[in-house]
Amino acid sequence: MFGFLKTKRIVRKRIVAAAPNQTGAATSGPAATEPADPNAPTIHIGEEFGTAKKNLPPAKIVLIAVGAVLVVVLIASFIKRAKPQGAGSLDNVVAVDITGQGSTMVALTFTLHNTSDKILYVHNVQAKITAPTGELTSDAVSAIDFDRYFQAFPTLKNGIQPALSPEAKIQPGESLKGSIIVAFPVTLDVFYKRTSTSVLVWPYDQSLPITLTK
Repeated sequence: MFGFLKTKRIVRKRIVAAAPNQTGAATSGPAATEPADPNAPTIHIGEEFGTAKKNLPPAKIVLIAVGAVLVVVLIASFIKRAKPQGAGSLDNVVAVDITGQGSTMVALTFTLHNTSDKILYVHNVQAKITAPTGELTSDAVSAIDFDRYFQAFPTLKNGIQPALSPEAKIQPGESLKGSIIVAFPVTLDVFYKRTSTSVLVWPYDQSLPITLTK
């Protein structure tokens, strides 16, 4: 019996001695890292991917390039800008009062010259004045009404030329003299105080009128 107990104590001592030190394993820290090699190559992420300062051209060069582009665009726009298809002069203006209506009837005679290399087809004709009350524009009356207005206001016939009507055409390099009659909703006194008088001839397929000013 005593021999069995002695043998049991010896076995227990051996088991305890063989068991690992769990406390020491739990408290031990992580393995130490090896020191960096000072001779190892260094990588700079900023240089790998580049920066605006290193990749973009100098600001002075960029500004010069932008300025050059703007100059080219402006020159091209100037060359290609719309120009009137003709020119001419406003030669005569005759005005009469329309009694009791506070309006003025005006006959305007002018010379029109086709300065382009295409036939000038007249689409519409207007007159414009700059009066003390502001700018006023009026469409030309129909040519078939000229005689009726001449009977009512004989003064309008002074210096009159054949009516320039829509659909009239002028060959390249040619000129013609014509007249229009218009009415403005101002008294004759106000009309005489105007600062400018113009005839606007609108050709077909043109964005600018031919303006004849006096």
